[in-house]
Amino acid sequence: MSGDFQSWLNEVVGDCYIWYVKRLSGNDTLANGSHQAGPYMPKEFLFSIFPSLNKPSKLNPDLWVEFDIDSHDERRRIRIIWYNNKLHGGTRNEARLTNFGGYNSPLLEPDNTGALAVFAFALDKSGVAQECHIWVCRNMDEEALVEDRIGPVEPGTWIVWPTGGTLPLQPTEQQPGKASCWLDATQIPECWLTRFPSGQEIIRKTVEIRPAAGVRTDLRLLQRRACEYEIFRSLEEAVELPNIKKGFTSVDEFIAKAQTILQRRKVRSGRSLELHMTEIFVEEGFLEGIDFSHQPESEQGKRPDFLFPSATSYRDSGFAAEKLRMLAVKTTCKDRWRQILNEADRISKKHLLTLQEGISENQFREMTSSGVQLVVPQPLIASYPKMVQPHLLTIDTFIRSIRHLRS
Repeated sequence: MSGDFQSWLNEVVGDCYIWYVKRLSGNDTLANGSHQAGPYMPKEFLFSIFPSLNKPSKLNPDLWVEFDIDSHDERRRIRIIWYNNKLHGGTRNEARLTNFGGYNSPLLEPDNTGALAVFAFALDKSGVAQECHIWVCRNMDEEALVEDRIGPVEPGTWIVWPTGGTLPLQPTEQQPGKASCWLDATQIPECWLTRFPSGQEIIRKTVEIRPAAGVRTDLRLLQRRACEYEIFRSLEEAVELPNIKKGFTSVDEFIAKAQTILQRRKVRSGRSLELHMTEIFVEEGFLEGIDFSHQPESEQGKRPDFLFPSATSYRDSGFAAEKLRMLAVKTTCKDRWRQILNEADRISKKHLLTLQEGISENQFREMTSSGVQLVVPQPLIASYPKMVQPHLLTIDTFIRSIRHLRS
């Protein structure tokens, strides 16, 4: 396989390949000390390409497969195991990939927590996987090449991508199925079927389905993000699937439709988190323009996601710098956290909200030494190293600290 990523991507496509793409979490790598280290894959997907693994009557069935980690020029014989002791009186029922070689493996290296990993399984004529080629993205440019093809891959999700020419509407993802936020045809406003709604319109619909009453901010954000994405996908299916089923008259028409779908997904992913946080700040009693500013210009060409108490206060040289705060929001922070360092020059400590499931201790120390304070929704904190957890702020704690500055 080619050592150039663009060439590699072009080699692992076609009817004989299927991709499994995810961001490595602290549970996948050795970042949080989990004894279950090794990339997680849904057992249903593994059963589909390794049918011999699906032996419920056998305790912990396994098999061995050749894996080439082409991004790091490494080959290993990997054990794929279905821990199914729940069917035999135990508690586990999940699949794992093991025998990668501990800290020496790029897939288990703590500093690769948050990295995008592409598993390209080579299939025989019957659809059974014979080998796997892996690329662990080494920088944001490589991640962009993947997401340009399949759309954004967010923490805690995965995408299964059949590479034989299908449209991006069709890959399967980690979803609980069509749950209470999925809109059927009778629930979708008619105008949305002819004009895809804006992100703000979808957020308002999400808030209607998932109101704030009785739900703490950390859980509220995660629940709404999941709900909003389900609404988005239900709209996407209602709007785009009929057109896809009609077919295409040319390759150019096919490509144009695929690019439209992918671009819409990227725009949604890029703005979703900040729109949700704007809504939460308002619900928590903050007035936009008075208690916080959303994407103001702090200095020429610099626009932090949020300034507290306001852009007016920030620009007032007589307003005490120690009472100013900024909050950046990024779904992943592995390499992106450095982008916020030159925002809001008057504020030395930069707060960063992320949904990334863990970081390495090395990454945490580097962030801390650069003046970055991580804000992580409380349910995700367990995916971080134990040494790091006490130093993380929850959303609720961050909001309380902002309220304290106002008193």
